[in-house]
Amino acid sequence: MCQKSVNPPEFQYILENYRQICYNVGNAAAKYGSGSVKIMAVTKTVPPEKVNYAVSLGIDLLGENRVQEYLSKKDSYDKSARVHMIGHLQTNKVKYVINNVDMIQSVDSVKLANEINRLAEKNKKTMDILIEVNIGGEESKSGVPADRVYSLIEEISAMKSISVKGLMAVPPIGSGDEAFDKMNLLFQGVKEKRFPGVSMDILSMGMSGDYETAIKHGSNLVRIGTKLFGARKYLEV
Repeated sequence: MCQKSVNPPEFQYILENYRQICYNVGNAAAKYGSGSVKIMAVTKTVPPEKVNYAVSLGIDLLGENRVQEYLSKKDSYDKSARVHMIGHLQTNKVKYVINNVDMIQSVDSVKLANEINRLAEKNKKTMDILIEVNIGGEESKSGVPADRVYSLIEEISAMKSISVKGLMAVPPIGSGDEAFDKMNLLFQGVKEKRFPGVSMDILSMGMSGDYETAIKHGSNLVRIGTKLFGARKYLEV
């Protein structure tokens, strides 16, 4: 997974961080029998040159939180990396990402799904999505409540230009094993339902502070920002 690259001295810490993340992910996957786990680089507020350096190391999946910021940086990105929208997405912003991202991980309503489906059909494509679950029931977070996941997927599965590929969640900070276990059970439950046109391939959960716990509970896509690029400098973008 980790590859050698020309190493600008100012980016040395990214190389060291990535090697440690690779080791931790591999170790956790082996320990818990999780199989292959994908590492996503979360790029909020990270300059394109640092993102491209991470891509040169072997990262081939980027996670974008904000549409406006992504649009300002996308032309500078190494085109070998795929991009997923992982932040809350307003329906009026779908038009800006429909032809620029490979997946939208943050679908949590029929309204949003309808707009994605409409624009995907208009552009003669099928958009891969994940259903975002508010597994902790936190009012401050987006995501569909766990008890409405089945009904939402059933409605979305009828949309011809959307393909549901799995679930995504941001469990509450410090929630420990319980929230991750609940997500894994929900993921397995949806898989057993065998909704037409729905493939439960991806369970996207786990970030810089809890990705090893997430892997323990079946995550096969972890979203790493701070542990890869360092502490973020928050900007109004």
